Amino acid sequence: MTEPAAGPKPVNGHAEPTVRLIRFTEPENNVTVVDVDPGTEPVAEMTGAPTIPPPPTEPPATLVDGVTEAAAPGAEMATELTAPVPVDRPDVVADTGTFLGQRRAFLASAPPVIPAWLRKASDFTDAVKWTTNYYAHLTAFHAVRAPVYLMRLIVRSPRGGARLVARWVRWVVDAEARPVETKAAASGDVEAWLALSREHSRRVRPRRVASAVVAGSAALAAGVGALLLPPWVLAASVPAFLSALGVAGRDRDKPLVTRYVHVDHLSALTSTEVFDALSAIGVGDKKKSEVSFAAEIQRDGPGWRAEVDLPRGVEAARVLEKRAALAAAMRRPISTVWPEGDGNAHPGRLVLWVAQQDPAKAPRKLWPLMKTGTADVFKPLPFGFDPRGNLVEITLMYSNLLVGGIPGSGKTSCALAIVLGVALDPTAELWVYELKGSGDLNSVKPVCHRYVSGDDDEDIEATVAGLRAGIAEQQRRAKFIKSLPSSETPDGRRVTRELAEKYPEQNLGPRVIVVDEAQELFTHDEYGDEAEKLCTKLIKKGRAYGVILILLTQNPDASSLPTKVSSSVGTRLCLAVMDWRANNNVLGTGAHERGLRATEISVTEQGTGILARGREGSTVRAAFIKQTEAEEIGKRALALRHAAGTLSGEAAGQEVEHADTATVVDHLRDVWPTGADAVHSHRLVEALAAYRPDLYGPWLDENAAARSTLLSATLKTHKVPTRQLTIRDCCGGAKGVRLADLPETADDTD
Repeated sequence: MTEPAAGPKPVNGHAEPTVRLIRFTEPENNVTVVDVDPGTEPVAEMTGAPTIPPPPTEPPATLVDGVTEAAAPGAEMATELTAPVPVDRPDVVADTGTFLGQRRAFLASAPPVIPAWLRKASDFTDAVKWTTNYYAHLTAFHAVRAPVYLMRLIVRSPRGGARLVARWVRWVVDAEARPVETKAAASGDVEAWLALSREHSRRVRPRRVASAVVAGSAALAAGVGALLLPPWVLAASVPAFLSALGVAGRDRDKPLVTRYVHVDHLSALTSTEVFDALSAIGVGDKKKSEVSFAAEIQRDGPGWRAEVDLPRGVEAARVLEKRAALAAAMRRPISTVWPEGDGNAHPGRLVLWVAQQDPAKAPRKLWPLMKTGTADVFKPLPFGFDPRGNLVEITLMYSNLLVGGIPGSGKTSCALAIVLGVALDPTAELWVYELKGSGDLNSVKPVCHRYVSGDDDEDIEATVAGLRAGIAEQQRRAKFIKSLPSSETPDGRRVTRELAEKYPEQNLGPRVIVVDEAQELFTHDEYGDEAEKLCTKLIKKGRAYGVILILLTQNPDASSLPTKVSSSVGTRLCLAVMDWRANNNVLGTGAHERGLRATEISVTEQGTGILARGREGSTVRAAFIKQTEAEEIGKRALALRHAAGTLSGEAAGQEVEHADTATVVDHLRDVWPTGADAVHSHRLVEALAAYRPDLYGPWLDENAAARSTLLSATLKTHKVPTRQLTIRDCCGGAKGVRLADLPETADDTD
């Protein structure tokens, strides 16, 4: 039989390969090219200089990252191979640094040697005080109930006596050995029974003798004592004896001492609780695989602190807006759960602080200046406490303050903590306009340069007059500060404590203007627009010269709190509000989205709010000061001013005259239409009459020509020319004023 001709050798599983195989060999660019076609031998094989193979009869293939691809007809064959580059870097061992570097890193984050409560004298004193109070209260609690405990023991004494007699009898008769003797007798083991009987007699005889001696001695002592001891000793001995018997008759299910169950003392925070709570509000999963801890849970003041990395793509703000749900998931009061973001880490880092005791039920922390001490408005003033119980200070100098919240949110507490701090600075001039008329701030009335309480038109007018006086004072101070050499103002052109003490005749002490219920001012039909412009101007220009404006409102919406005013304030405190619009109107645009959410604060948490300066904020609760306590502080502030000789205005029995130094040029700038280069005189007179009816209202009684003449005569004294102007958008040609002709004011050059 003839064998069939051998076919081509299979290559890569194919008997007739249609691609050219290229094999690269090392080293140094030495290449072996093998051209395999069906039924042919290799065309070329060379080591050293490469040889160009014959032109292919079929479209060549290109090898890309180890994969053979067919090339388009006419394309040249690629003979170069690019090695694949790994996407992930290979694992390398982290460099632990030098010995000294490791020690430095340890010291940078090492825990303090001395505990926090020992580093501050105030903390140590506070700890000693509360520890002493705790044990004193505990001792008094049980001392008052001592007669009840004695009666319980006496009631239980019969049962205790019976128990002691039963134990004595069982010991005397050696009742424990009876079962063994009975078992020996039942088994018929005579020798064992005799041995046990002898042992029983040997043990019982001395017990009977000892019992007889003790019983006889006790009976004799009792008889002698009854005859010889005074009655009061017997009266004390009988309850003591019965109490001893009552101890033996105690019942484990009914404790003798009254136990107080401290329900406000919450359990320690655990990782399982955090995992389960986050999972319950839809953050993370129950398998605990998406949530991790950046640090171990640790004590932080009167509570616990947990730093949690949330699942990827989840921001801490998502948890902040679910604070109530988080507290419900943890089965804790909402006032004890305080989540916040970590600005020093990434947006997904959550810092969860949980109080050990409900702050709403905790003892009140006293305002630091409640009993003694003075304040300095040029420095931060004590205001309240954060959820951890740490003191929070508020800075008024070179800033202004806006406080907003719904009725009942604790605005009065905030106002008292602020104005009393200012009152305790004898160099500060306090102007208070309490437009509610309730007298909540009457405690500082004796020290106020100007004090107004009420919501009538004359009270609103007086408030506007006070704002005008503030503008005039700011301009006076600005003029003086600009006249000083730079060596006296190294930190910038602003009022400082040093300048106020160096130039006492200039009266450069802080002037603090407080407007409570500011919505009454801004919504007034006649003075609302002017008040908005005055407040905006005072907020922007007055702070550097020690003229500070504090606004408090219980209606922080856009109409009651103009945006121009709220957007210019540097320090803001937002108490409980109803929606994100009011929240942002107080704290600034985008505050709600950044996690500063006063909407999550309950109205029951009075005086609690978000205190923000710039984009950062924190939770604070104003120190609660009773009205009676505020009156005592006001008396102390009055004594300080008497001693310093700084009483002024109404506090000194003087009639306050509001010196308004604003000129017609200032008024023109206030009413000038935005974007207009020139305005006709008769239109300016109408705007001035609406802005200041007390000054320019009578001008409206004249015709248009006479109005223009009055304005021209008034401006002539300020060297401001009026000229014939043609304004197409208005009413053709008429006399008018150009904005460029108005002289620069002190504010324009600041």
